[in-house]
Amino acid sequence: MSDDKKPGLIGRWLGGGREAPDTRESQAAPVAAAPVASERPSWFHRLTSGMSRSSQALSGGIVSIFTKRKLDADTLEELEDVLIQADLGVTVASAIADRLSAERYGKDITDNEVKTILAAEVEKVLAPVAVPFELKTDRAPHVVLVVGVNGSGKTTTIGKLASKFAAEGKKVMMAAGDTFRAAAIDQLKVWAGRANVPIVAREVGADSAGLAFDALTQAKAEGIDVLMIDTAGRLQNKAELMAELEKVVRVLRKIDPTAPHDVLLVLDATTGQNAVSQVEVFGRTAGVTGLVMTKLDGTARGGILVAIAEKFGLPVHFIGVGEGIDDLEPFAARDFARAIAGLGD
Repeated sequence: MSDDKKPGLIGRWLGGGREAPDTRESQAAPVAAAPVASERPSWFHRLTSGMSRSSQALSGGIVSIFTKRKLDADTLEELEDVLIQADLGVTVASAIADRLSAERYGKDITDNEVKTILAAEVEKVLAPVAVPFELKTDRAPHVVLVVGVNGSGKTTTIGKLASKFAAEGKKVMMAAGDTFRAAAIDQLKVWAGRANVPIVAREVGADSAGLAFDALTQAKAEGIDVLMIDTAGRLQNKAELMAELEKVVRVLRKIDPTAPHDVLLVLDATTGQNAVSQVEVFGRTAGVTGLVMTKLDGTARGGILVAIAEKFGLPVHFIGVGEGIDDLEPFAARDFARAIAGLGD
């Protein structure tokens, strides 16, 4: 297990006139406390279990190719096809095939040897982007804008991160900026209650840029450390929604020219190659600074994270393999690489 998962490390990582802000909803909604979780398996165990569909898809293809066969041009071509179909991307697939060819061409090779090389090459791609998320202590507050399409797990991710930051002693505030969906507003209120943090929310259909303005104004007045702002699930082919997101950024900068200090893009692993276009479009529109990938437990396409890392080089701060608050954890390249290759710790 890598040292990234030792308890407590996240604490060291966190390291035009307008109406007056309406504070009536700025207090956390009373919600029953979440039940105390029983002792759970280690994060690596949960990661490997959650990514079993992705690793099985790869392992099954590798085993079928390399059972009692020497490494030749045909097996290398078949392997590349398996890796590309697993969404690892052409560049990474070619690098793995090239390394195998250089080291073992014409020799007998086991499927486990192939998996070991696969894990090593994947880790090589992921290591530069496995960047811990750091809260900037010189910001008051540190503004985190969270973007992504509907269904990506964006609102839940905000709740989980807010809970983690609050547990580490940070003063956290949420802003329910997805004003198009009542469910998103209600869901964020529930998370605010669980984390015992204030939330700024308005009625459905309210101006999201205005809400962001009010939230940042209130957060500065109240000495908040971290302001996490939800946004609508903007489909990348909807120009008007992207224009709205740009407006949110402009409004925040009227108060703090350096805001937002982080723009986290939440990606749903089950979308596969579509996640690539989301990174491109949200990057142009909102200046994405880091990624969170969710739902790795619900897909055989977890390899898309490798392709995205190779193509964009954006920091990957967190990954999720479940619904529980502890199922979103800091990203560790070695653990992910070994999990997707179907290898133990």
